[in-house]
Amino acid sequence: MLLIIPLPFTARRRLFTFISENPLVAKAQHTLKITFIFILILFIDSVNRVYRVQQELATATDNNSASGKAAVLGHERLEVQVRKFYSQRNMYLCGFTLFLSLILNRTYIMILEVLRLEEKVKQYEGTDKNTKQAEKLAVAGEPGEIARLKRELERKDRDVQALKEQASGLHREYDELTEKYAQTQQRGPKKDI
Repeated sequence: MLLIIPLPFTARRRLFTFISENPLVAKAQHTLKITFIFILILFIDSVNRVYRVQQELATATDNNSASGKAAVLGHERLEVQVRKFYSQRNMYLCGFTLFLSLILNRTYIMILEVLRLEEKVKQYEGTDKNTKQAEKLAVAGEPGEIARLKRELERKDRDVQALKEQASGLHREYDELTEKYAQTQQRGPKKDI
């Protein structure tokens, strides 16, 4: 349950770093692997028991049919059914335990991969603390360069927008001056006295 709790990125990274690097957790993982090997042995044994009980039940039923008896005695049949139930229960429990251990292992590996990829994305976007410090020295292809280039592009876009506004203002002024000049030309040039 601890693996799937939604935590912030930094808390999750610290938790998984602790799990990956702590020697006590490594010993616990080793012990769990040995335990799962024993559970695998128990699963194989329980499958064999289920098979033997099924065969025993089938042979008892065939022998009783061939000898002319109506059915297996009640307590003998009950004993076989109980052994069948226990062996099937053990097989299912061991099988589900092994299956869930595989799911747990795969979930742990996938979460570690997601954390590694999130860290890479943060470095490339420039939102990581380490990337912000190294951003000034960024060379093409290094982490954080994309964020630096995006900010530079936004600054250039603002400069272009300001130039466009300035050009439209100058064009308006030019049109006004052209109209004034055209009006003075229609009245005729002023003569100096």
